[in-house]
Order: sequence, then C-alpha cells, then structure tokens
Amino acid sequence: MAVNKFVIVDNRTFQQRAADFGRSAMFWKGRKKGSIHTRDITWDDLREVFFPKDFNEKYGYLGYIHTTEGSDISEVIRPLVLAMDKKAKPALCPRWFLRLLDLFGNDKSIVRVRNRRLSMLIWRLTKGIRFMDWKTKWEWYDLRISIIADRELQDMANKIERDYYAKGKQKEALIELTNINLEDED
Repeated sequence: MAVNKFVIVDNRTFQQRAADFGRSAMFWKGRKKGSIHTRDITWDDLREVFFPKDFNEKYGYLGYIHTTEGSDISEVIRPLVLAMDKKAKPALCPRWFLRLLDLFGNDKSIVRVRNRRLSMLIWRLTKGIRFMDWKTKWEWYDLRISIIADRELQDMANKIERDYYAKGKQKEALIELTNINLEDED
C-alpha cells in the first residue's frame, strides 16, 4: 500500500498539543512589524473582559476612561460615560462581548488595531461612539473632554466642562478671599 505524503500523523499527547496551541495562537502573542506592534494578551486582560473590577474596566470598551474612584473628575465624568454607554451599547449585546471585541480588535487602545474585521465590528456595534481622552489644561479645574459621539453627547461633554470650570473658579476665588481676609486680620 502506498504511503500518502499529505497525511500528517501527530504523535503528541493532547496536553502537548494544547500547550503548543496556547503558545502559537495568533491572538495571544503580540506582533511586531517595524515600528508598529501589538501588545501581548494576558490572563488579566481576559479577567477584565468577563469579571471587571471597577468602573474603568466595566466601560473600557468605550475608550480611555481612567479615573480614580471617588475623585472629583471621576464623579464629573461618570454621567457622561453612562450616557455614552446607553447610546453605544446595542440592546441585545452584552458588555462582555463588546469588551472582548475591544481587546482582540483594538488591543484596548484608542489608536491601535489588532484585527481589522473585529475593530470594524465594534465600531459598527457602538455606532462609532468613543471616549478619547480627558485632561486638565491650565488649572486643576480647566477640564477638557475629547469624545467621538453625536451632537447630544458632545453638548453634554461641553456642559460638564463649563460647569466644572465655573465651580472650580468659584472655589479658587473663595480660597483666595479667605487667604486675603486672614492676612488682613494679622
């Protein structure tokens, strides 16, 4: 009987094959080509997808939402993120699926694309709504919020910026007046 050269017999055990697959899966290991590279996916990344610990991990599929729990900025940005989630999340699509798509499609980044098809799928599912960044510019109360969203959410972000600035300016003026009054009493 002739031996077929196209039939490959794998004599490894199941455990050896599983370990080899885990090392060679194209989604797990980051790739590098020139100056463009993707990150390695860790078990902690998968934990974040299925069992998020905090607000940042739960709504991380929307973009860069890194705040400290209980901080002033966290309390200000939270309503905007919840409104973005309400508009972006499809009715029958669970958040863990969107987080998984963000991990394997966008590398949990606002600029990198790991897999083009998955990246476009999350873009279509979330209607392109994305939280790009927040920062304070000149003073601690000069908040700038950058989002990609419809006019209603953009207006909400602008209102949050104006209110945060006005309250911060009032606080600073009150502290300045208090310091002046204390100096006058001396």
